[in-house]
Amino acid sequence: MQLKRPRLPRTRAGRRRLVRGVVAGCVLALAPATWLYAVTGDRVGTVADAPAAGVAVVFGAGLWDGRPSPYLAGRLDAAVELYRAGKVRAVLVTGDNSRAGYDEPGAMRGYLVRHGVPDGQVVSDYAGFDTWDSCVRARKVFGVDRAVLVSQGFHIRRAVALCEAAGVRSYGVGVDARHDVTWYYGGTRELFAAGKAALDAVFRPDPTFLGPKEPGVTRALADAG
Repeated sequence: MQLKRPRLPRTRAGRRRLVRGVVAGCVLALAPATWLYAVTGDRVGTVADAPAAGVAVVFGAGLWDGRPSPYLAGRLDAAVELYRAGKVRAVLVTGDNSRAGYDEPGAMRGYLVRHGVPDGQVVSDYAGFDTWDSCVRARKVFGVDRAVLVSQGFHIRRAVALCEAAGVRSYGVGVDARHDVTWYYGGTRELFAAGKAALDAVFRPDPTFLGPKEPGVTRALADAG
């Protein structure tokens, strides 16, 4: 069976309608990404720019042989800098621990402790399966209402927008990363993830797992004085 090649409209009016349709499609596709930049404004910067907020939230970014991937290590290094600078007194690490043998938060905690953050100042969220889940759980489970968020530049605006929608007043630290295949993949993925983010912000679904409130962040802040 031979497929027919699509043909352009023969009339000027038909071509105008086609162009308008293409333009409208492009606008709709880019609208969520535009929304992310509009709602986050100037609340994204570097470690030096970040305000004192008490808590840093570090989002998972995968493990390599049980250890943080280079991208995740970059996020954790930024959290260490924030802690050493006195801008945060506790670090909430949020990631995936949905299957045996894969423990993102545990690996993140180990990395932070090895780099000088006291174990008692690190709090683990084992059900941060995506950015929205992490933000909602930070607010509803761990009681975080203000935080510095840490992620790569291509993801940080989505994180800030979603945590704001979840009730966490946020500032985002965008970590520099080498522009390799992973970076380009992440940037491209964000164009599509922005659409889901907009829907999450509007409809505010429950996370995959919510569970009871946990006092870890409150205790860590209290212990830090």
